[in-house]
Amino acid sequence: MHLDVQDLRNFYYRNALGRAAQKSLRDRMLELWPEAKGQTVVGFGFAAPLLRPYLKDARRVVTLMPGPQGVMPWPAGMPNTAVLTEETLWPIETGHVDKLVLLHGLETCERPSDLLEECWRVLGPGGKALFIVPNRAGLWARRDKTPFGFGQPYSPGQLDTQLKKYQFLPERQLGALFQFPSHQRIWMKSAGLFERVGRHMPGILGGGAFMVEATKLVYPPKGISARERKRVSVLNGLSEPAVSGARRVL
Repeated sequence: MHLDVQDLRNFYYRNALGRAAQKSLRDRMLELWPEAKGQTVVGFGFAAPLLRPYLKDARRVVTLMPGPQGVMPWPAGMPNTAVLTEETLWPIETGHVDKLVLLHGLETCERPSDLLEECWRVLGPGGKALFIVPNRAGLWARRDKTPFGFGQPYSPGQLDTQLKKYQFLPERQLGALFQFPSHQRIWMKSAGLFERVGRHMPGILGGGAFMVEATKLVYPPKGISARERKRVSVLNGLSEPAVSGARRVL
């Protein structure tokens, strides 16, 4: 079950806890991928809050938002990069993506196997994907007042097993969201301390989410060649996002 794009926007951009979560996730992502100069970066789900650091130097940044979720123009004050897409059939050429970020995409997808096949398809040789999912053992997955309380949470072992099945090689893992998922002032004031301490804890069990960086292997997932890959005609041309005339809301 996908959350509505308006709810996600309100959480990450208009909510103190959501802005803190955005910072925690983005900082951890930048530890893994500090830059993307000259590369094609694609986000799926609601990855837009994390991708702004790459807009300056990346060759191209595209934010794919699944139909059940809805789409919003992004980024504010710049040419639109957001595209509404069928969640397992993306308007992107095979093998053209260098970096792929999934946030609120995998755990809410009703067909995760097809989604992982699509991730594999669009990545170029040696391309890397960053899967960000709710931690089954964390507090955030138990609170439905944040986006991390919806969908299927994972343990690190579960996600690694699933990625390997679809020809991804998990390489690095990081925990994130070590603060308490609460708006109460005492927990918000302590957020920075919890984040700093959590990053030095052994393992990633204490975080509300975790990230797995995985590399595309050269052999296609079983069955991918049997599935006919054709773009829906209404999406033709959307692989080159144009400036949207819609009012910028962020």
